[in-house]
Amino acid sequence: MNVEVQGVHWLHVLRDVSLTAGSGRVTGLIGPNGSGKSSLLRCVYRRIRPDRGRVLIDGADVWRTPAREVARQVAVVAQDTPADLDDSVEHVVALGRIPHLGALGRLSAAERALVAEAMETCEVTGLARRPFATLSGGERQRVQLARALVQQPRLLILDEPTNHLDPRHQVDLLRLVRALGVTVLVTLHDLQLAAAACDRLVVLDGGGVVADGPVAQVVTEDLLRAVYRVEAEVERGRDGLPRIFLPLPGPGGTVPAALARNGAAGGTGHAGTYDVSREPAS
Repeated sequence: MNVEVQGVHWLHVLRDVSLTAGSGRVTGLIGPNGSGKSSLLRCVYRRIRPDRGRVLIDGADVWRTPAREVARQVAVVAQDTPADLDDSVEHVVALGRIPHLGALGRLSAAERALVAEAMETCEVTGLARRPFATLSGGERQRVQLARALVQQPRLLILDEPTNHLDPRHQVDLLRLVRALGVTVLVTLHDLQLAAAACDRLVVLDGGGVVADGPVAQVVTEDLLRAVYRVEAEVERGRDGLPRIFLPLPGPGGTVPAALARNGAAGGTGHAGTYDVSREPAS
């Protein structure tokens, strides 16, 4: 399934955004906070309608395609999933079959087996009877991925899917996503994960596309300096992929005087530490 975004504008957030996500490829959207990544994804899966421009899925405009047909082909793992659902984990995962259900709205034996398989794959089988609202952030994320897998999409859209996940589950999730063989659009803040997981990267800044291409061509020291305003070092591994080294703060960093702890004139202190003896009693 091919995705084309053609000259999309939305309010002041997106400006003339165009990109292509190739069939069966993992395309990553990266960029600083507020650059328009999540808004662009919402335009693709019909959450928000652009003021101008088009989104085409296999040549068909998503806003001229019946919503049910889009739902049969496109699965979404969003950032803003409600956390207060009282439904059981198993029921939430089974919701992924709704676009495919017949008039009676009942799961077949094959569909129930699909739900069980997705839960096993995402390591949430042991949570099946738990209310979704009682789960941790990482557990909820894995449940939502299982729901998306049950949908059997041709296009999978993931908005910061590694949020709340520990390192092992981050790697497992991205490995699984690559193995699916479907078209994937994903936003990631972790540049190292994005470089490892994606075939292509599109960089957004200020609501527009500032870079688009293969990972090795996009992730450069010049781009990190221009887009993220950070002096980073980029080296190439044996696999040709970039390895990113960011400057980390050490002790003795300078902060504005008004923000310094204990009234330290000049604002010089030690990062991440403060004198607990001066804390007010509680």
